[in-house]
Amino acid sequence: MVVPAVPELIEERTLESIDVRTESLPTLRELGPPDLVHLIKQQVKNANKEVGVYHHVTGIDASSSASLAAYINTLTYISHDRSHKITSGLYCCYNAFSRLDMRVQVTIPGSVDSYCIDERGDKRAATEDLWLETYLCGVLRAYSYADDGSGDTIKRIVGVRRFNPITSTETEHKFLEAAESQTGWQLGSEPEIQVPNLVSNHLTTGLLNYIHTTGRYASGINLFEKLRTRDPEISSLLARVLISADEEVSAVSLLHESIQQLPMDYSLLDVQAQFCKSKGRGDMALECAKRGVIAAPSEFGTWARLAEIYVSLEEWELALLTLNSCPMFTYQDKDAPRMPEPARVFLPVLPDSRFDEVDISEATGDMELVHPTLRKLHAAGYKGTFLKAYALLTEITAKIGWDQLLKYRSNVFVMEEEYRSEKATTGGNLNASTTALRGTPNPSINENCENEENENETEANGNVSPEQSITTDTAANNSNLNGDSIEKPEHTVASEVVKSGAEDLDPSHNHYSQFQNKRLCERWLDNLFMVLYEDLRVYTIWRTEMAHFRQQSLQYKKSAEEWEILGELADRLHHEDEAAEAYEACLTMRFSPKALKGILSMHEREGNARAMLASIIRLISWQYRWYSEVRNAHVYPNVSTSITSTKLPPHGIQFSPALLFSIRKLIEEEGAVKVRSITQATSLPQPVLDLTHHYATLCATFRSSGSDN
Repeated sequence: MVVPAVPELIEERTLESIDVRTESLPTLRELGPPDLVHLIKQQVKNANKEVGVYHHVTGIDASSSASLAAYINTLTYISHDRSHKITSGLYCCYNAFSRLDMRVQVTIPGSVDSYCIDERGDKRAATEDLWLETYLCGVLRAYSYADDGSGDTIKRIVGVRRFNPITSTETEHKFLEAAESQTGWQLGSEPEIQVPNLVSNHLTTGLLNYIHTTGRYASGINLFEKLRTRDPEISSLLARVLISADEEVSAVSLLHESIQQLPMDYSLLDVQAQFCKSKGRGDMALECAKRGVIAAPSEFGTWARLAEIYVSLEEWELALLTLNSCPMFTYQDKDAPRMPEPARVFLPVLPDSRFDEVDISEATGDMELVHPTLRKLHAAGYKGTFLKAYALLTEITAKIGWDQLLKYRSNVFVMEEEYRSEKATTGGNLNASTTALRGTPNPSINENCENEENENETEANGNVSPEQSITTDTAANNSNLNGDSIEKPEHTVASEVVKSGAEDLDPSHNHYSQFQNKRLCERWLDNLFMVLYEDLRVYTIWRTEMAHFRQQSLQYKKSAEEWEILGELADRLHHEDEAAEAYEACLTMRFSPKALKGILSMHEREGNARAMLASIIRLISWQYRWYSEVRNAHVYPNVSTSITSTKLPPHGIQFSPALLFSIRKLIEEEGAVKVRSITQATSLPQPVLDLTHHYATLCATFRSSGSDN
């Protein structure tokens, strides 16, 4: 077993990273940033010259000062720099329960001192209870800041060592015991939750994530059974775990009993609705979802669940109206460290993770040319509630087509043109309170990308689907992605135009309104339609250009990053085959973890075990290899990498719960012996294969299904 190498960010001024962390404590909102490890190095030949270096880490046991001091001590044995020696170290670990930064100061050789810093910067004593809370926060951060395999999280923070915090049943028992003693509502929650509560917070999210990743359903059931005796609301969490563990009869019985006790618990109603929908009983799911909305009208999740069910029932107009009613929240990102720019960055590469496929792609790290239109696809940046709402809108579009979507949109929402026409007909005496419930304006997303002539031509020729709306000749004329490809949606009426009832109605116009039962479209939803239009336009031009080039037997050329963006675009629009085609084109040019993650998803859908394992091996090796992509390190001007060869202590690699889950499911379906044989039969270097064997060994440790075969 191996651990990742130790990155180093060299400070301009000694201890400046500690000062910045202390100053940022009042601004932390939720779980806090990854742990900070700061080291003072002294030149071997000149004791008067010192330098400060630091890196971040997640997954280290923070249950006591001794365990953190032991981590600092291990760094003295794996240092790549023989011209310096470590004289002291400071480990900082944030306690999100008590809003304190726990710190352990180690002098080498010498003493160990532990204390904590509050939000005012004052020093306080560290107690056993505070260490228990800190340990729990450390485990939750390890899962929260773990990468999903695509490399996006790795790129965000330079120089983070990621360890698996739970590597045995003993450490699992310690984690669950600590979780049982705490309530997590003060930790905050996922961005889709407006108000954290007993069952919707970062602690419960972390517990469910751990149980889902490792398949330790029995442990989760035991924990939630004990907590349920104290708090009946925990029944919804227990039901989720029972369903995941394929104990659906017990889950249904529990839901029936709990709903009688807590008839308006929206979490229970949401589990019921989700379960009924998964069984094809949309009618039953609909009633549960409606009650959930009544129980929690200010929560995004209840409205989104109702919209999902309307989509499954093909009630398109009701789905749009429900989506329009969703309360949207500003996305709050995770607490990321805001460090000063370092003087230099050193990212060592262990020989264990080296293989030609990645080495060659990393050697060609120049910035690639990407067409501006692809850079400006706003949907790629959506997160939180807006991401989920956009996913629902694209799902509807994938099922009924763009033109049908526009038709249903105009059926349920007041359009700007019809409002103006109606207002002119009635002499301007329209009262918005009788024609719509609420509305907000819509800014134009792409004001310069279309012209009125093309819109009129499209309307005159009739509506066609996005995939068929461009001819080959049009594609040839628009090979630079500037053409008009599909019908641009009209604006819905703006709230600046619709007045709020200040004008009196003309009593002679009793039947004036042709849209009396329509609603005003929310600004954010109107924006989503415009963003979806732009996605469809670019996608359609891309596919038509591809077809045109193939007809001419010409090679369709894009840069690797452009192929990656096009793959993401096709994924968003639920065109899975086209997404895989783009990702494969990207991988033929250079290694891309995001593209390979997309290919892995395709192989998982197909059930291709060998191809899945080949993708997993490469993703694991890439994660172990890099803390952040070197070609993105232009944020720091002085970045260097080297190869480090050293005897490594046991436990942990660049930890990814998503890849652990993929390995576990593969072992569950194919058996551990077959997975091990396929892994060993590949032509990759043995150290690279050992990284994958580590995940398989972890599954055996947890006695996952199939690990004994």
